[in-house]
Amino acid sequence: MPILTLAIKSLWNRRGTALLTICSLAVSVMLLLGVEKIKREARESFTSTISGTDLIVGARSGGVQLLLYSIFRIGNAANNISIDSYRRITAFPETAWTIPLSLGDSHRGFRVLGTSNDYFAHYRYAQKRSLSFTAGGPFEDIFDAALGAEVAETLGYRIGDPIVINHGIGAVGFAPHKDKPFRVAGILARTGTPVDRTIHVSLEGIEAIHIDWRDGRKIRGLQISADDVRKMNLKPEAVTAVLVGLNSRLAAFALQRRINEYPGEPLLAILPGVTLQELWTLVGTAETGLAAVSLLVAVASLLGMLTMLLAGLSERRREMAILRAIGARPRHVIGLLIAESTLLVCVGTMCGLALFYLGLVVTQPVIETRFGLHVALAWPTARDGAILILVIAAGVMAGLIPAYRAYRQMLTDGLTVRS
Repeated sequence: MPILTLAIKSLWNRRGTALLTICSLAVSVMLLLGVEKIKREARESFTSTISGTDLIVGARSGGVQLLLYSIFRIGNAANNISIDSYRRITAFPETAWTIPLSLGDSHRGFRVLGTSNDYFAHYRYAQKRSLSFTAGGPFEDIFDAALGAEVAETLGYRIGDPIVINHGIGAVGFAPHKDKPFRVAGILARTGTPVDRTIHVSLEGIEAIHIDWRDGRKIRGLQISADDVRKMNLKPEAVTAVLVGLNSRLAAFALQRRINEYPGEPLLAILPGVTLQELWTLVGTAETGLAAVSLLVAVASLLGMLTMLLAGLSERRREMAILRAIGARPRHVIGLLIAESTLLVCVGTMCGLALFYLGLVVTQPVIETRFGLHVALAWPTARDGAILILVIAAGVMAGLIPAYRAYRQMLTDGLTVRS
């Protein structure tokens, strides 16, 4: 205890330099914990995007590409699936349910997904959690739309508000379907998945707004009103992709091969879990690089603390010599320097932990709004605790170097006046 008290007084006497060292350590610990937290939440959000779906079927392309445009709404399909192929897949005896997906339109930067009400009944995320509505419900009319939570919050939509869908994707629509507006019929609860950033409409609604279009262009001189469209046969001719649930997951590989060898047209069936891991492997390099940078910041902070202790040791030659002269043994001097480094790294680590949670509270709404990633406030995990312990241990070990140098200094070294 006397050594600890002396260490506190010694650091207080050099409080300016000690404060800078603590701040440096705090920032490095905050970065380490922040990177670990974002990495963990991103991985959980990534893997929980889809759950309970056994196969995803689309036109033959790459597996990752199919996953990106069908689940994450990134990119576009190279081709569509004919409605006949979709019906054949639905009719397979192994199939329990199917969800058709039709992509290609947008609204103010948000993707529009054409589907059926089976989407709300069978789509699962995050350990088979089902979708729910905070207001309204699934679409009942051809021109009803169900909004993801982020769409409704960002654009300020409420139940009953009109929505004009644009042909193609992009933040600014150059070909709006103004003659056939949709109505907000429901707002989904937040899921932390791409569902939040999607506008859901019926397949018939997608057909309705394109009834007077051909090859991506509006037919000149042809104008079919919304009332006239309701009287027409709006069965789709094709869909972009299909989510498939099976009666038994044991049949997934056999049905996957059967679909991949389907003679009617070139199709691709993927297992969502396997393709998710493949995709995470591709993007995991950035995660590793970010963790390496934050680790280097922590090492630089510890080196800064070591430099401060070594530089201070040169200025404290007389102080060390006087301590030795009044009866302090070498172990007392060593204990003093180790106590100082331990105090610095412990206070810096605790400040870093406090900064981490403060930053989490401040940035949580921004991260959720801008990136769709829900970063939960929670107690530090075992891995976080291991990081903190390693930082403290490294700081204590760094204190051994100046302690060893002080031990090697002779008593006369501190009492001799250097010219």
